[in-house]
Amino acid sequence: MKFTAKLSLAALTFALAAALAPAHAAVDEDAAQALAKKEDCFKCHAVDKTKKGPSYKKIAAKYKEKKLGEKEAIKQMTAGAKVKLEDGTEEDHKIIENKDPKALSNLAQWILSR
Repeated sequence: MKFTAKLSLAALTFALAAALAPAHAAVDEDAAQALAKKEDCFKCHAVDKTKKGPSYKKIAAKYKEKKLGEKEAIKQMTAGAKVKLEDGTEEDHKIIENKDPKALSNLAQWILSR
């Protein structure tokens, strides 16, 4: 195989890999945690322990099991739907005030990656 053909094949392989890579960027963990803190998410949730609400690890496992993703997580954070708490009671989920799609996406991805 000639050098130019090898180079073209390598370029094609790289382009294909880039096209198939996830469209979202890496999660900015610091920004996600800062937003969660600002929005009082840690009042009810922790990363790996149950508080008033389930841990983020438990939430991520549930979403994975039910094949839910970022879109559903953002809807949960912004719609104020009823949620069942760990003690069995129900209440409206707090609505996140931040409406920046990138910030919400980053927070959702951070939660789902636990």
